[in-house]
Amino acid sequence: MRVLITGANGFVGRELVRCLLAAGSLRGRAIGSLLVLDKDLQDLPEDPRLRRHFGSVTDQALMRRVLADGIDVVFHLVSVPGGAAEEQYELGYQVNLLASLELLNQLRNNTRPPVLVYASSVAVYGGDLPPRMNETAELRPELSYGTHKAMVESAISDLARRGDVDGRVLRLPGIVARPREPNGLRSAFMSDLMRAFAEGEPYQCPVSPEATAWWMSARCCVNNLIHAAELDGDVLGAQRVWQLPVLHLSIAQVIDALAERYGSQRRALISYAPDARLEALFGRLPPLKTPQARAAGFHHDRNAATLVRNALNPSNPRHFPLTGDTFHVAAN
Repeated sequence: MRVLITGANGFVGRELVRCLLAAGSLRGRAIGSLLVLDKDLQDLPEDPRLRRHFGSVTDQALMRRVLADGIDVVFHLVSVPGGAAEEQYELGYQVNLLASLELLNQLRNNTRPPVLVYASSVAVYGGDLPPRMNETAELRPELSYGTHKAMVESAISDLARRGDVDGRVLRLPGIVARPREPNGLRSAFMSDLMRAFAEGEPYQCPVSPEATAWWMSARCCVNNLIHAAELDGDVLGAQRVWQLPVLHLSIAQVIDALAERYGSQRRALISYAPDARLEALFGRLPPLKTPQARAAGFHHDRNAATLVRNALNPSNPRHFPLTGDTFHVAAN
């Protein structure tokens, strides 16, 4: 089994690498080679199964070399985040759209189509959302990032229809808790708040306590990505895009869970300076029903307390059953 992860040194990518190496197999086969692609791969574990490829997904010649010996499963995670893609349109256009379409073109194989798991985003919905949502919500992206994600979703569905690529698309919510460093994500406040509270540092939150968002830990996200790869392509049919189940929580609810774990005295460290534009995009998200995704075995972190534990204690092994009690992914 040969598996490729693009964006392998990113926040989610590193967790996915650790989980796959610990599991040792995918789709019922041992992972012989785990190919990892990114500009920097210094933070990944040492393992003889890792095949490091340094460079950009926009380098077509590099991608041809990476795929030259064939590939069984691809996790396509790399992207220029929303805020950075809006400020640097050409970069976002090259990475988020053109490079993704070129990867799809290079993967096309109608005799032995590879499995492709694509990390899309809730950014495809835009900011003007109905009071209640489900998986059939109309796509109205307001940023170039969301527009490009929606375009790649359509391309994957088309190639899956043709039998050229066995594509599976997951729309990801806010994934926490990312390191507190510049990352181009406008939703970075979700992680920054959790990190600051856990570390006992002051933090000025750019949205109000009443702001509601969609939350998921990196560990839960990775388990969903792996589950997507494990699904039997023969029974998927036309269903190739899933909105992942999410925790719909207010900032106040997350702070309550943080206070329960780290102490109520730290509430005093959090102040508020709401940014109206930011809150309109990321702080007024409505409840989201995902019965199709749940029926397919996808899941969220269960509750706010579990979200905090999963997001802030990644070194502790956590097992999340994705379908009944039969599917578990171990992590270091």
